[in-house]
Amino acid sequence: SGATSEWAARLKPLAEYPNVFVKLSGMVTEADWKRWTVRDITPYVTRVLEWFGPERCVFGSDWPVCLVAASYAHVIDACGQAIGDLPIDERERIFGGNAMELYRLPVPAAAERRS
Repeated sequence: SGATSEWAARLKPLAEYPNVFVKLSGMVTEADWKRWTVRDITPYVTRVLEWFGPERCVFGSDWPVCLVAASYAHVIDACGQAIGDLPIDERERIFGGNAMELYRLPVPAAAERRS
């Protein structure tokens, strides 16, 4: 569609800048609020992963705005399904590790022990 083409035309060039991260957020509120499925959002997530790589993608729930279309838990689950084919370390980066790096947050002691 035209909106999808415009989205891609505006977002894809940003991937050329290695310091730019992208947030996987707001997808359920851009879809049909009552009828969206994981299949609706997965193609967008796949494209973003291709352009930016999992090392520059950060999960965002879009809470509380997401609540018009899904519960917080449902949004987390949908993103988890959309990235479900990635190795666990890449999924962990998207769901937290990348944000910690981007925002320069300290690594929790438990995570340091796992490394």
